[in-house]
Amino acid sequence: MDKPLHSALVWFRRDLRISDHAALFHALKAARRVWCAFVYDREILDPLPRADRRVEFIQASVDALDRDLAALGEHAGQPGVRLLLRHGPGATEIARLAVELGVQAVYANHDDDPQALQRDARVRGALADAGIALHTGKDHVIFERSEVLTAAGTPYTVFTPYKKAWLARLEPYFLRGYKVERHAAALAAPPEGLAAPSPSLADLGFGPTNLAQLPIPIGSAGARALLDDFMPRIDAYAEQRDFPAHKGPSYLSVHLRFGTVSIREVARRAAGSAGANVPGRGAATFLSELVWRDFYHQVLHHHPHVVSGAFKPGFDRLGFEKGRAADAAFEAWCLGATGYPLVDAAMAQINQTGYMHNRLRMVTASFLVKDLGIDWRRGETYFAEKLNDYDLAANNGGWQWAASTGCDAQPWFRIFNPVRQSRRFDPQGRFIRRYLPALAGLSDSAIHAPWEATPIEHAAAGFELGRDYPAPIVDHAEASRKTLDRYAAVRADGPGPTRGRRR
Repeated sequence: MDKPLHSALVWFRRDLRISDHAALFHALKAARRVWCAFVYDREILDPLPRADRRVEFIQASVDALDRDLAALGEHAGQPGVRLLLRHGPGATEIARLAVELGVQAVYANHDDDPQALQRDARVRGALADAGIALHTGKDHVIFERSEVLTAAGTPYTVFTPYKKAWLARLEPYFLRGYKVERHAAALAAPPEGLAAPSPSLADLGFGPTNLAQLPIPIGSAGARALLDDFMPRIDAYAEQRDFPAHKGPSYLSVHLRFGTVSIREVARRAAGSAGANVPGRGAATFLSELVWRDFYHQVLHHHPHVVSGAFKPGFDRLGFEKGRAADAAFEAWCLGATGYPLVDAAMAQINQTGYMHNRLRMVTASFLVKDLGIDWRRGETYFAEKLNDYDLAANNGGWQWAASTGCDAQPWFRIFNPVRQSRRFDPQGRFIRRYLPALAGLSDSAIHAPWEATPIEHAAAGFELGRDYPAPIVDHAEASRKTLDRYAAVRADGPGPTRGRRR
């Protein structure tokens, strides 16, 4: 069957794999010759810290993608296939490369971050000037943009009905993988002079991090190993996922973020884990987390104002703490020096590894906003810098949920009690001891609130409050009262209870 295009270019972005890759599949089916490219986009990279685990993860995963493409080409009888690499402004570099290759079309998967949409608009214009088409499509979520709407044709703003509609729409078709391998014979080796060696971290302007010392598998092979490891544990996911000292999560978040694993494969295996496409409780809970991911992406698409402000604009009037005292409290939170062990251990985890357990993301966010009274956007920005799996839609949605400013968020009158959360989800203090060794000698009962322990308990542990670990920088009960007053003054949804619920 003759193909409509003589040549095409596939632009890899947040989809660093060859398996079940929508854009690659469509390009290979449509064109007789297909080249592949990745741009180290300076507009994204230059503002980052000069040592950033994500850049190191991307670089290693791009190198793995290059090897995977070469192997796929060899297997299909096309030796010499390489990933074309560029370092510069993404819009400029991809348009220039497409012109140099003389392709008729560029294929890419959607990236719905506002900055990415602006970049893609520039690319589309530059390519159009050269007579080249830009084809983009869905790949990073199961349902995107306006695929799941209410009966009235409006976007959902409450998760539970969205999830119900999402599940009702889900059919095997939407989880079917793209069979890239069947069409791999269209892959082409780069023309002479266009291939470039993979840049080092130093070439990109970055230094090394501790990524190599962390248990973070790289590339598609690493993602598959994690998925294979998780599937035998998925039945226990509902019971284990909230306990940070347990091996409960899938640990796939960074791979879903950078597309080293297909969301369709992950959802397909979760949906079918109990047979007959009826997932068990653990798999159903995990699938629900994937629905949350789609939900936050469609919120960002339909309500881009959430990037800079509250989903419910009335909450932009919240009188958050400002000034030197607030700055000092924020710094203590960032450094894991608030005097609340579970909060501080969680902050130590993100600072040391770039990962934070999901339960602890809620606890630390609630503490910053509702105990310290600090604007949620400051915490969102800090997580954006530190998280390996940083995703604008999910990070923003999570922070607005914790701050009670988002759609279907935690009600403003619910305030997480950090000590109660600690005793419930880290009862033996195993997670706290891992990241706060200064508290390791305290008993299981004392480790959650060291200031409540007796001098005898302190002495027995060789521990001194204020020397080995800080006293609490805020009183939770007093802070909760201030938070209730702060939110009650501006609440956007009518009257609520006068007394807060604490979890």
